[in-house]
Amino acid sequence: MKPRILIISPADVEFVQRMETLPYPGEDVVGGTFDYIPGGEGSEMAVAAAALGADCLLCARIGADSSGQRLRAIYREMGIDTRFMFMDRRASTGLTSVMTEKSGKSLSAVFPGANLLLSAADVEEAFTALPDAAVISLRSPERVVVAASEYAARKRIPLLVDGGPARADYQLSKLFPFEIFCPDETELEIFTGIAPSTTENCLRSVIRLSSLVNAKYYVIKMGARGAFLYDGKYYNVVLANNVQDADTSASGSVFDAALMTEYARSGDIMRSVNYANAAAALAVSRPGRLDAIPSEEELMTFIESRGIKL
Repeated sequence: MKPRILIISPADVEFVQRMETLPYPGEDVVGGTFDYIPGGEGSEMAVAAAALGADCLLCARIGADSSGQRLRAIYREMGIDTRFMFMDRRASTGLTSVMTEKSGKSLSAVFPGANLLLSAADVEEAFTALPDAAVISLRSPERVVVAASEYAARKRIPLLVDGGPARADYQLSKLFPFEIFCPDETELEIFTGIAPSTTENCLRSVIRLSSLVNAKYYVIKMGARGAFLYDGKYYNVVLANNVQDADTSASGSVFDAALMTEYARSGDIMRSVNYANAAAALAVSRPGRLDAIPSEEELMTFIESRGIKL
């Protein structure tokens, strides 16, 4: 039976403009191609969870406009449950404008729009679907993150909280106890003031983090260094899978989605971290964001070919 994963996240339309070189202030350049695609980490998490074998629900606020209608239609075509994508007439659908050059450098501007209107009541309604697990990031309004942690704790639903975007003044102590806190190494340093430059420093930093936020597990995304798992007593380092980097932009979202999908299936945190580490590596080896997301079959082939132990 497929696990049911609830993703609570901003949902944007992403306007991607590709060109040889980015313009300097006041300079005009002729672009190459452009696309309008589903944007934001919520899109990547939802698409990744569905691709990896989950029944995925997406909770978000979008505008009652053509962009919002288009987003819902695209997600439905991808097999994502959109009944908790609430349309709002008070604001337009969120937009992210991205300019990217051939070298990989990019500039972006984010217009949150209806994403800022997502409410605790919206999240409570989404939890009535009784998901097997849920995922939210600190990018959502703080009131929404607190509400998600409360409803997950009340219904005993495992919740993963992604640590981005980190702020040193974020009131993590307001969150109800939840299952997994998952920042990357940069976010970990912002929260704790301790750079996880070595294994010893990473442990010191995570112990500090555990005094700030009450989670059962702390999983740190370390990029090329792999992942770091701490359960309040013991730690494990999961080494990275060596691949040729093509694009790292979707790796964090793919890691989160894979981690929670496998955790909902198996309940085994170590197996889930290994699974997520492999999924992120495969995503990094491919260009693009949504295009880089692997299917469940592709990921299992990668795991078997590399001899990765789950």
